[in-house]
Amino acid sequence: AWSRAMASASGLAPIIAPSMLSSDFADLAKEAQRMIDSGADWLHMDVMDGHFVPNITLGAPIVKALRKHTDAFLDCHCMVSEPGKWVKDFGEAGASQYTFHIEATDDPGALIDAIEAAGMKPAVAIKPGTPVEAVLPFASRLHMVLVMTVEPGFGGQSFMPDMMPKVRALRDAHPTLNIQVDGGLGPSTIDVAAAAGAN
Repeated sequence: AWSRAMASASGLAPIIAPSMLSSDFADLAKEAQRMIDSGADWLHMDVMDGHFVPNITLGAPIVKALRKHTDAFLDCHCMVSEPGKWVKDFGEAGASQYTFHIEATDDPGALIDAIEAAGMKPAVAIKPGTPVEAVLPFASRLHMVLVMTVEPGFGGQSFMPDMMPKVRALRDAHPTLNIQVDGGLGPSTIDVAAAAGAN
C-alpha cells in the first residue's frame, strides 16, 4: 500500500488521525472507539475558539471527558488566538499532543517548553499562507508539524495540492519528523500527500 512502502523507506510509521469534529458529539466516546476499531492510530481533536478561526468547537473539558473512555493518542489541534493560555488545561485534561499555530504566538520556543512541562508532545501547525520557513527553526524540537491543506476553521473544503512543496521541504530537512496534513484528505488525495512526505 502507499503508506507502508513510504514508511519503510523513511523509517516512519503512517499515522491515520481522523477528525473527531465529524463525530456525533452526543456519543463521542462511542465514536472514538469506532474510529480506533476502524484502524485509527490517533484521534484528531479540532479545537476552535471563535477568534483565531470563526467557528467554536470543543475545548479541554470535552478532551477530559473523552479521556475517561479511551487511552487513544489525543492529537489536539488548537486553532486558538492565545495558545499559551490553554496548555495547562489540556495537559490536565489528558491531551497527548498540543498543536499550536505558529501564527498565533510571538514566542514558539517558550510555548514548546510549556507544552513539554505539561506532559504533552509539542507540535506546530502552519496555515496555507504561512511559509514553511516559519517553522524550520523549531522543527527539531517538535513531535510533529502540521501543514494545513485547507484554510483552518471549516470542514468540507477541497485539498490544496499546492501545499505539497512545504511537506517536501520539511521532509528533506527533517527525515524523521512526523508530518501531518489536514484538510480535504481522502482516497483521491492521500497518495499525493504521502508522495510529498507526509506520514
